[in-house]
Amino acid sequence: MQDETEFEDTNGNWSWWPSWRPTSMSLLKTAEAKILACLRNDVWARFVTLPDHNRIWTLTVTNKTARRTSEQASKTPLVMVHGFGGGVGLWIRNLDPLSRSRAVHAFDLLGFGRSSRPAFPTDAELAEDQSVTSIEQWRQAMGMERMILLGHSLGGYLASSYAIRYPDRVAHLILVDPWGFPERPQPDANENAGQGLDVKRTAPPRWVKAIASVLSLFNPLALIRAAGPWGPGLVSRFRPDFKRKFEDLFDDNTMTEYLYHCNAQTPSGEVGFRAMTETMAWAKRPMLQRVHQLPPSLPVTMLYGALSWVDSSSGDRVVQIRGQSPTRVMVIPNASHHVYADQYEDFNSVVQRLCDTVD
Repeated sequence: MQDETEFEDTNGNWSWWPSWRPTSMSLLKTAEAKILACLRNDVWARFVTLPDHNRIWTLTVTNKTARRTSEQASKTPLVMVHGFGGGVGLWIRNLDPLSRSRAVHAFDLLGFGRSSRPAFPTDAELAEDQSVTSIEQWRQAMGMERMILLGHSLGGYLASSYAIRYPDRVAHLILVDPWGFPERPQPDANENAGQGLDVKRTAPPRWVKAIASVLSLFNPLALIRAAGPWGPGLVSRFRPDFKRKFEDLFDDNTMTEYLYHCNAQTPSGEVGFRAMTETMAWAKRPMLQRVHQLPPSLPVTMLYGALSWVDSSSGDRVVQIRGQSPTRVMVIPNASHHVYADQYEDFNSVVQRLCDTVD
């Protein structure tokens, strides 16, 4: 694996933080390298520099047996965009299989993983714009004309926004359990009118409202950083599923350690995500309000996990909104929100078939 010169982005770190939080970009690099060592195909790992000097950590995976032919070069590349709090390492079960017939690119979103961590606006539209603009600048720097764009969760939201703004650059939009599509349900003031007090919903206790109010003042992953040396254990305790999802690859805490180091760094993209949210589950600018702006000819496929907290009915609404445009919703059995890891063989098979429809 080829690797560009490492850099440390310490913007915004207070000098005493490193002694409290057992993390650094070097530790993140080490954790990621252990994961990427599982790859069997050729991997080119480097930082791609944007016009504003921010850098995007990027992997390009190509098939060893096809690299000397023009077969892969002639095919539209697949670009994979991770979700909130993730990074390129989470695609470890997918990169080799999906690069058999075409180049696969995966990058850490601006503000996440090993990419630069600039300041993000607190305005939802501006925060979204900064992320989407960075994706387009990355594409230009990579020299790609068109791509098959796949986004998971927050990555699906940003991929959709990108496709609306730069439709000529997307050959097929694949949204995997995308976050931020439905509108937040509004309480109906007249819902219980005239039905008696016995059906009136009980308001949450004041202490619950008080805690929720305090937590809303902080970034979503602030607790991991505030926990200091207990942070890694906190991630292992609350996300043991990530260890189970990859237990045949690693018999230790490799994946939870990777997640910890991805998210214990200086908050950046996390600030942008908070700006885009009403709450963790709802976007201030729901994508269902804008999905009609996608070009009618653009194929869109939405993949959901049958056991996910993300409701696949949003996909059904996209089908209705787009009418005769090529739109498909697929639900993968026995998969949670992290479809790509839970049922990776089914996921890889579906994505491969979708890519084959492009070229």
